Amino acid sequence: MSISKAASSNSAQTIIERLQIEHLLSSKPSPNQLIDGSDVIKGLTHIPKSLPARYFYDDRGSELFEQICELPEYYLTRTETTILQKCAIEIAGITNVCEIVELGSGSSTKTRILLDAYNQLGYPLRYIPIDVSAGILETSARQLLADYDSLQVHALASTYELALRQLIPTQLPSRMICFIGSSLGNLNPQECDVFFSQIISALQEGEYFLLGIDLQKQKHLLEAAYNDSQGVTAAFNLNMLEHLNWRFQGNFDTAQFEHWAFYNETQHQIEMHLQSLRSQTIQLRALDLTVHFERGETILTEISRKFDLNTMQQELSSRGLKPLQVWTDPNNWFGLLLCQLQPLTSVTVAA
Repeated sequence: MSISKAASSNSAQTIIERLQIEHLLSSKPSPNQLIDGSDVIKGLTHIPKSLPARYFYDDRGSELFEQICELPEYYLTRTETTILQKCAIEIAGITNVCEIVELGSGSSTKTRILLDAYNQLGYPLRYIPIDVSAGILETSARQLLADYDSLQVHALASTYELALRQLIPTQLPSRMICFIGSSLGNLNPQECDVFFSQIISALQEGEYFLLGIDLQKQKHLLEAAYNDSQGVTAAFNLNMLEHLNWRFQGNFDTAQFEHWAFYNETQHQIEMHLQSLRSQTIQLRALDLTVHFERGETILTEISRKFDLNTMQQELSSRGLKPLQVWTDPNNWFGLLLCQLQPLTSVTVAA
């Protein structure tokens, strides 16, 4: 584990004092790192093949995802942003003074809406962004510190799991963990169970969890969002192979794969795949792995589940994460839930 501090050219000294960047992951994987390639081996030797969505997010992948969020077909970011703009002051009023922890922070664009609300109420600002992309993490942290004079940032270059386990006690009266942007949909039901348990372990009784979820809607709206006309989502998907090439000394040729995304109406989820355009053999030398692909064979790279709002509220409540407020847009396309961790004795255990 290494710790570094960064500064911008604007007010460099004060930014140094207010910014800490902690690298829980190194650029070179090793057996004691969470990203050691075992999940890649498991996924590519399984039938059908799959890869964890975490491998989307090298620096290039993070840049492409920021572009996706600006696409006309990608309603998710616009819709959630509109909801946040309407309810941020209410969120700040409910939570009072609290540290904001954000999982998958990216460029922290929507986080500014929350920071503005807490700032407007005169609350101290402390922000813990967590992202696997150290590059975008540092860039966004510098920009925030230049814009918010009183902000303190302790950034963690890490996966969610590792960062949640290593969160230090908050310096403020309370804490709110934010998982916005609909990323919960990337987890299957079993992974959701584990994730919610990790959230609960990272919170103290009375602390808060802010969750964004994409809701079920018409198939044509969903499929358009993942098959944009500019091909940015396709580039994002294919970049996963470039990330594997870099991290694990691979020889994937992205020209020999194509992006394929569709809505599985039975499972209520978008499925994103990479399809092999020919019979080919791939090597990942750092993993001592050789994988053969038949023409037309696919790798499942992501699911994006679409949720029922009432069902999600019931699930959270059963775990002790009581929804205090729920906000949606006029079309009911997206939901934002502010939950509070209840004392163990008040949790109703489902039979």
